[in-house]
Amino acid sequence: MLRRFLKAKLHQARVTQTDLHYSGSLTVDKDLLDLMDMLPDERVEIYNITNGHRFNTYILEGEAGSGIIGVNGAAAHLANVGDLIIAATYCDLYPEEIEGHKAKVVVLDEHNRPAT
Repeated sequence: MLRRFLKAKLHQARVTQTDLHYSGSLTVDKDLLDLMDMLPDERVEIYNITNGHRFNTYILEGEAGSGIIGVNGAAAHLANVGDLIIAATYCDLYPEEIEGHKAKVVVLDEHNRPAT
């Protein structure tokens, strides 16, 4: 039996842009994707710390070093520039994989750079 576990979490990411007319996704700075082992088109859960909205979408790679966290498409109704969010990905593990699993969690500063 597979069980679902947290794989990676960007905590206190600050939304830097929204684009209602994009076809959908969460744009994330490539440097953050690499750090967190997150991939373009991977499903991501978003928890908006500022307003309490929760939604899921997929990841789109943003420019490296830009600090971009962009909420696009219909989800742009659920976040505003400046909102703090959590972006989390999950993985399914077999029982024998669980003991060695450790989620990667990084808290970001006000410029979307790792603070921890």
